[in-house]
Amino acid sequence: MKKITTILLLLLTAMCLSAQKKQTVPPLVYGQEDMGAQLAKPKLPAPDQLPIIRELPEALKGVKKFGDWERRRHEISCQIQHYGIGEKPAVKPEQVKARMNGDTLIVDVTVNGQTLTLRSEIKYPKTGTAPYALMIGTSGIALPRQLFADRPIATMVFHEKQVNDYGQFGKHHERGDHNFDRLYPNLKDNGAYSEWAWGLSRLIDGLQQLGSEVTKIDTKHIGVTGCSYAGKMALYCGAFDERVALTIAQEPGGGGAAAWRASHESKKNVEDIDKTDYHWFLESQKENFHGDSVYRLPYDQHELCAMVCPRALLLLGNPDYEWLSDPAMLVSAKAARQVWERFGIADRMGWSIVDGHGHCQLPESQWPEVQAFIDKFLLDRDTDTHDIRIVNVKKEF
Repeated sequence: MKKITTILLLLLTAMCLSAQKKQTVPPLVYGQEDMGAQLAKPKLPAPDQLPIIRELPEALKGVKKFGDWERRRHEISCQIQHYGIGEKPAVKPEQVKARMNGDTLIVDVTVNGQTLTLRSEIKYPKTGTAPYALMIGTSGIALPRQLFADRPIATMVFHEKQVNDYGQFGKHHERGDHNFDRLYPNLKDNGAYSEWAWGLSRLIDGLQQLGSEVTKIDTKHIGVTGCSYAGKMALYCGAFDERVALTIAQEPGGGGAAAWRASHESKKNVEDIDKTDYHWFLESQKENFHGDSVYRLPYDQHELCAMVCPRALLLLGNPDYEWLSDPAMLVSAKAARQVWERFGIADRMGWSIVDGHGHCQLPESQWPEVQAFIDKFLLDRDTDTHDIRIVNVKKEF
């Protein structure tokens, strides 16, 4: 009898420990844009008062358990906005009004008596039943359509020029003359990436406001993706909105996932902090952190990647294009993954760097890892993403 009692106690203890473990697994996604919005902003020194940090800054500084991550993530967010891209302003629910016109989502955002309107058509899948998971393409979806064709995933495009009409091609306005600037004239010095992240968040506001019965979209399963400068955009959008369950940044280059420090040290023709498009960033970033001054930057791009944690992130590289600085992205990716590893959720972060294909033209050899992430984090399918750390390069890397 005593032996049976002991066995029962051991089983009960094991069950309790198992239950505690399940309870402490970090969530896959959140229901609000910024879980740390209520936290006070940290003190941010003047650039010339910042210490020199030659190694990558410690993403997990002061973090002992997952409960500490919200505070640390908030610190990183504030640093990136203050020194790098400009403020992403908060929006009150009453400032957003959404409606559907057929399959087109329309969101009006009114601030300071000015209204900015966002429009985006939702393309619904031909399989499955509503509500559907949703993949949002920043400026478009470069991922092959075959990855979505037989899956119950809706798609839509975030037309970034509706917020800030700066683009790589065609005529555009300069700082101070964008739609965003009408609402926030005090933020006219912002870089485009803060404004574009703001705009994508307003689309998600609209989806939440209308609800799945109207939109047919499951807001707990939203992904964002983009390639090249839009790969950076996708990364910033996913990092700065915790309602995004999956971020796939395709060939994002310097200023995206590639560590500024590592790019600076590469001595190659890569996009580094001195050679990037400063419509995208605060112009003061170059003034304050050019050349070896980059070592005063209190964060680096591995921490932008880490901001996605505990949600899912997949980085896609193409080393045939030296400008993308993929070796620096790999440095950043390895450092960022340590955050997911610390919380026991390393399967939510991975990378695939493969050469032998055109820019933004994902080869079939990379489809399996992309499919695995899409299936697992948008469709809740049981796929293996535990060790997707692929570097398949024929030339010196």
